[in-house]
Amino acid sequence: MNGTMIEKIGNSTRAFQGAVIVCGLLAFAGASQAQSLWTQQTGSDSAPVQSAGVRPELLRDVALDQKLNDSIPLDLTFRDEKGRTVALRSFFRQKPVILTLVYYQCPMLCTQVLNSLAHSLKEVPLELGKDFQVVTVSIDPAENTVMAETKRQLYVGMYARPGVEQGWHFLTGDAPQIKALAAVVGFHFAYDSTTKQFAHPSGIMVLTPDGRLARYFYGIKYPPRDLRFGLEEASAGKIGSPVDQILLYCYHYDPATGKYGILISRVLQIAGLVTMLALALLIAILLRRERGNPNGHGLRGGGLAGHGAQVGTR
Repeated sequence: MNGTMIEKIGNSTRAFQGAVIVCGLLAFAGASQAQSLWTQQTGSDSAPVQSAGVRPELLRDVALDQKLNDSIPLDLTFRDEKGRTVALRSFFRQKPVILTLVYYQCPMLCTQVLNSLAHSLKEVPLELGKDFQVVTVSIDPAENTVMAETKRQLYVGMYARPGVEQGWHFLTGDAPQIKALAAVVGFHFAYDSTTKQFAHPSGIMVLTPDGRLARYFYGIKYPPRDLRFGLEEASAGKIGSPVDQILLYCYHYDPATGKYGILISRVLQIAGLVTMLALALLIAILLRRERGNPNGHGLRGGGLAGHGAQVGTR
């Protein structure tokens, strides 16, 4: 009987030691992978100078401020996919509007923003074109209607529901109009002439039928349920409350190597998270095994001490 107990205690101890070793290996592997990626992208074994939590200079002024209940200038004019001059007012036809600011040649998050929006809208029971509109505006004044039309065709096919052709609009415009719209919605971006890229935040906005900012969605994931409620509230003229700002910046270009890379600090964060999850999972497995012990013995302090005393008297 005591031999069986000792064997169980030994197995539990070895399992716990194995968990620690596995987690240590995971942490080491994550750190090694981060260092390897840094070396591949910079050609240097030295640690990255940019510390986690410190924005690169170009991103200091990049932000998405919540201007809830502010009205956008509906008389601003842009060009639609066919090259026609259109005022923003033409898209506010007594229905709420989802506004996205991107640029069509963006190599980073812009496509993910639009993809995620399209996928989420497919799960929303409201009908695009009938119940609400989507207006996508390029922040790059150099982009043209051909690019806008190409994007339109792509997302018409991706959404694949009736009404999308009359409901999702892709616009281009001149710098003054773009800057005026971006400023009033709190979308602050910057242009890097060296890399010829725009650094900007990722997110979308929901506006009321009369053009007031009702709700902001940050990042690149927009839960269909939240989108639906946001549209329904905006349709009724209701203004949402401020939400936590979780900013993703669309700017990860390394001009020294000419490559698009990941931020090494993010790799280290992910490696740490994987390690913590692995440790939590292994501890949970051990605890479950101990609780499943019909004799009630295991790694708990009282049981272990008691059996230690019994072993010593034999």
